[in-house]
Amino acid sequence: MSALSAGNVAIVTGAAGGIGLAVARRLAARQLTVCLVDRSDTVLERARELAGAEGFVADVSDRGAVEALAADIHARFGPVSFLMNNAAIAGGADALGGADIWADVLGVNLMGVLHGIQAFVPAMIASGAPGIVVNTGSKQGITQPPGNTAYNVSKSAVKALTEGLAHSLREGAGDRIGAHLLIPGFTFTGMTARAEKPDAAWTADQVADFLFERMAAGDFYILCPDNDVTRDTDEKRMAWAMGDIIENRPALSRWHPDYQDAFAAFLKS
Repeated sequence: MSALSAGNVAIVTGAAGGIGLAVARRLAARQLTVCLVDRSDTVLERARELAGAEGFVADVSDRGAVEALAADIHARFGPVSFLMNNAAIAGGADALGGADIWADVLGVNLMGVLHGIQAFVPAMIASGAPGIVVNTGSKQGITQPPGNTAYNVSKSAVKALTEGLAHSLREGAGDRIGAHLLIPGFTFTGMTARAEKPDAAWTADQVADFLFERMAAGDFYILCPDNDVTRDTDEKRMAWAMGDIIENRPALSRWHPDYQDAFAAFLKS
């Protein structure tokens, strides 16, 4: 956690609102130099509200834009100590959905994370200083609820990418640079497209507080509950999803009519 010392440099993408902005506010309160990144120019106004913060407009799906951003930030502030690849879009599409929607969702949610890693992490390693990388995944990338396959695929890929990054960092930098996969549950953000927070949802501030708490505890998988789903229920849903492979059940058997009673009994067990 020494990477979060005052004066260090932090990058947060998707920082114009939601979880990204909540995390940026906590970093600014710790007196880090916080670089808020978003493709919406609203991020410039948000940065002006935080002491020691700078706003940058960039589309993380554009590799060249992220590389230019990294060069600019490094030249102005030096190596980054905290990197949060958080930018994401919803974009509902199933397996037969339009190619443009798939390209947009994967471009931001997956390639945006990869671009951030490859643009910033090599300099973090070379700096010799402590560092933290947080990638924002989703429970949907693990349990795969039907109806938004493009988003599920993107977040499932972020999980695999972050796991691989953690191994690479461990091999190349020991325990000096840590990686974490943030796994939010139902969270009220701009992506929810609702005017008022549902009772079942957590706020972005709750997710941000939970992130810092679990980073301090050393968790890699930062699995957030919400006001509707407990960790115990999350664990059972995830175990059932993996059981589809182990027991050779139909794909997404949790939503298969032949397995509804079995799944309900499993939840109660």
